[in-house]
Amino acid sequence: MMRIGMLTSGGDCQSLNATMRGVAKALYRMFDNIEIIGFEDGYKGLIYTDYRIMRPEEFSGILTKGGTILGTSRQPFKLMRTPDANGLDKVEAMKHTYKKLKLECLVVLGGNGSQKTANLLREEGLNVVSLPKTIDNDLWGTDMTFGFESAMNVATNAIDCIHTTAASHGRVFIVEVMGHKVGWLTLYAGIAGGADIILLPEIPYDLDIVIEALKTRTKNGKKFSIIAVAEGAISKENAALSKKELKEKKKSGVVYPSVAYEIGAMITERTGQEVRVTVPGHMQRGGDPCPFDRVLSTRLGAEAALLIKNKEYGNMVAVQNNDIVKMPLSEVAGKLKTVDPQCSIVKEAKMIGISFGDE
Repeated sequence: MMRIGMLTSGGDCQSLNATMRGVAKALYRMFDNIEIIGFEDGYKGLIYTDYRIMRPEEFSGILTKGGTILGTSRQPFKLMRTPDANGLDKVEAMKHTYKKLKLECLVVLGGNGSQKTANLLREEGLNVVSLPKTIDNDLWGTDMTFGFESAMNVATNAIDCIHTTAASHGRVFIVEVMGHKVGWLTLYAGIAGGADIILLPEIPYDLDIVIEALKTRTKNGKKFSIIAVAEGAISKENAALSKKELKEKKKSGVVYPSVAYEIGAMITERTGQEVRVTVPGHMQRGGDPCPFDRVLSTRLGAEAALLIKNKEYGNMVAVQNNDIVKMPLSEVAGKLKTVDPQCSIVKEAKMIGISFGDE
């Protein structure tokens, strides 16, 4: 009997179930005598031996279902070597569970932090195969992560809906899109939704330039403007500060719910224009996976099963030039795929008049 462990870790997204289904269906066809062990709530289940033996029928009917049937939780990588409240060594506990259940391989579906932990377990001698999950599309080594397209559809729909009310009232609307460190989701949703200004973590903005872009639209007879702002958008002034200096600055100033509200308040103060802020928030993680993600998840899942069959452990399944490839976890872990301010898509957006607040 071959036993394969599986867990979903970190923030959820729409395609986790679809990806697990792809892995499971391929494994059941490749092996006559196989058992899949599902760990509840991500690495937490592996640490505290909270699992269940999955039945083949549990992987049916979940292609179109969002969320994760196994549940998930955040277990910060930086705390993995720190004992829990009861003094438990989490890494040793995960290794113990793996060996106790006599697993052949652990399949991890997760984002950046989850990949780092997967690589840590690989370094500790466990057989691991991982899959790239994140709505941020920020995993190094893969062109696309599952969950990104679905989240982009939600964020784009939010901007689309704002267009009609913005036009009716002649206001400035700010839509805050998820993305603390990386702006891929805001970039794509902003372009797809027809945003006039897009502010990303990778391109610090100058408020004067943002306001000038708004004034130019007004002069050109445009009665409203839409700004797509990433959660982690930062001004040039703040980007020049150290983390400590920025923390102190925030303590001494007005406290805003988020960067979108701060930018909105400054625009109103400087221009007198009415500004409204919309935050789709976790809606971007919810709902059903889009068709693109269903296909991508199925392909990634099947290839993960093939890696297991070939005993090619220690790899993340990735997408490169629309081909499914394997990437060593040692090369992927800890690296972010950020938006290059000079990349073609940013240049093309600027060519049609979208402002990024930098020039």
